[in-house]
Amino acid sequence: MSSNWLSQLTSEHVRDLMPYQSARRLFSAEGADGDQLWLNANEAPDTEAVQIDYRLFNRYPDCQPSEVLAAYAQYAGVKKGEIITTRGADEGIELIIRAFCQAGKSNVLICPPTYGMYAISAETFNVGVKKAPLREDFSLDLESITAFVDDVNVVFICSPNNPTGTDVPTSDIIQVLEAYKDKAIVVVDEAYIEFSTQQSQVDLLSKYNNLVILRTLSKAFALAGIRCGFTLASPDIITTLLKVIAPYPVPAPVAQIATQALCPEGIAKTSDRVALLNAELANIAARLKKIDNVEIVGGTAGNFILFRHKQNKALMQYLVERNLYIRDQSKQYLLENCLRITAGTSEQNERLLNAILAFFEGEISNKQFTQNQTSRTQA
Repeated sequence: MSSNWLSQLTSEHVRDLMPYQSARRLFSAEGADGDQLWLNANEAPDTEAVQIDYRLFNRYPDCQPSEVLAAYAQYAGVKKGEIITTRGADEGIELIIRAFCQAGKSNVLICPPTYGMYAISAETFNVGVKKAPLREDFSLDLESITAFVDDVNVVFICSPNNPTGTDVPTSDIIQVLEAYKDKAIVVVDEAYIEFSTQQSQVDLLSKYNNLVILRTLSKAFALAGIRCGFTLASPDIITTLLKVIAPYPVPAPVAQIATQALCPEGIAKTSDRVALLNAELANIAARLKKIDNVEIVGGTAGNFILFRHKQNKALMQYLVERNLYIRDQSKQYLLENCLRITAGTSEQNERLLNAILAFFEGEISNKQFTQNQTSRTQA
């Protein structure tokens, strides 16, 4: 048998697929000795203690735990029939593509620079990816977006957008919903909505039956490790998504933790966390602006900040060598030389900022040394 039998057996679109380079794939936490500073994955810097009841762990969990649905429906302001819970918002993305796109025939539309899993998930299912890039100010190019009517089944809009930290105005989203009415699903990813001053688009659900909203407990609720997300939509869309979801998508411990996080006390702690992180973001931005040639890019509607400097590669290497991890976004459209910092605790942010300042001070010293050496040689 040929040695490349596995390659021949693998689906062609999978064989050529480049996997999403998550923060943990790039820099694994396995074997970490505690000195690492992880500010590269838009995670919260801390979490809360939880209580776990293990007595029913020998049983399969409910497909859609009623306590979790009721708690999040109340939090989000939707009816119980307008919501499902998933393994992170990422599974919600996959369910939408699986339910409303046909392999080898359908397309989705994305607006780069944006979250990479929209394209990766589509390509995994052999679904085409069309692009309507953002304008230079990171606003939607509505003319470009509406040009794909009748050519795509799903439109993905991230608001607040990762990695630019910018909001999409409700008026723009309404224009997209109107253009694709009875034509396609419009997905608004609100993973970072708690960090934004803009109101959620939940009120539009009653007006537009082609709207889907994605939410998560990974960011503001500080529960990235339990993988719990939510998809909000019309009852008809929810019914369709439940046809393609796994039998037991929410493990029993996850349901218990999520329910605790969504109690009044848990929501209050989340609000306090968001306020602290927003204050830290403001401090990070102010400190970065004092460094020569550093440009703050986009907005701060997420729990992260994006900045640009021509020495981005050298700075990234300098930080990695010191176990300080941020995210390189320089390969994305419009984001040349850009790096992204997730807000951490004040101590974590201070450690990172001091290292960044030390790098640039070192660069200045090196330049001065080189200039002095050149002057002496010429003399």
